[in-house]
Amino acid sequence: MLTQVRITTRKKNDWILVTDEVREAVRASGIAEGLCVVFCPHTTAGVAVNENADPDVVRDLTAAMDRAFPDHPGFHHAEGNSAAHAKALATGSSVTLPVAGGQPVLGTWQGVWFCEFDGPRQRTLHIKVIRG
Repeated sequence: MLTQVRITTRKKNDWILVTDEVREAVRASGIAEGLCVVFCPHTTAGVAVNENADPDVVRDLTAAMDRAFPDHPGFHHAEGNSAAHAKALATGSSVTLPVAGGQPVLGTWQGVWFCEFDGPRQRTLHIKVIRG
């Protein structure tokens, strides 16, 4: 079963915690042991596992990405969102989590994040749980 999660982003750079949606997809799958793949099918957004307890971390990560990949008038892409493409490439389009005891395995302070770099937009996230 492939679970699709609809996400509405509200800002140009918007980090949305989707850990609960991932947990629900694993629970609904009925799979106790295996892998959970979370995939972002967009070229200006990504998915990541990172700190979920301190909101300042997201602020710091957003600032770091802006420093590493600033909007630049010299980019050639006609839509003007090349920095968003670079941020998405650096973030990655998927994460794979182990599933044990019917739950995705995450560290104490880890969460799964949908990372928007060209919002606001309507987005989709795909979650696939594989027995194994």
